[in-house]
Amino acid sequence: METKVIEKFECRAELNSMGDDKPLLMISFYNKDGKYIGVIKDFENLVVEKEIFPETYDDNKVCSIGKSQKDGKWYGWSHRAIFGFKIGDVVKQGDCCASSGWVEGCEEYKNDPHVLPVGFTAKTEEDAKKMAIAFASSVA
Repeated sequence: METKVIEKFECRAELNSMGDDKPLLMISFYNKDGKYIGVIKDFENLVVEKEIFPETYDDNKVCSIGKSQKDGKWYGWSHRAIFGFKIGDVVKQGDCCASSGWVEGCEEYKNDPHVLPVGFTAKTEEDAKKMAIAFASSVA
């Protein structure tokens, strides 16, 4: 069996108080920058299975994007969904990362940097990362 070190991660045993109940002991994982990845199930899915290096965007404290060394895709995720993007992918109408048009009264979302126009094509790694950020933002 091959063993490989992917990156430095931190595992913490933390007491999580849930109101009046007894504190719950949780095992949590953090990336090399001290940003929260999740519990062991999240760590196993993202890091071990998909070989993603979890990171954050916009100074978030929780990792919700990362690049997979296994398939080369940039992934965006939340507790609800995960999806990978690569060079050549195109934003289609109805995609989570697509802008859906603006309705009266929602002008504050008009300049949201985390939506992409329909037809946006990932031509570079940075474009694929933008798609992952837009996806993560939409499912958060």
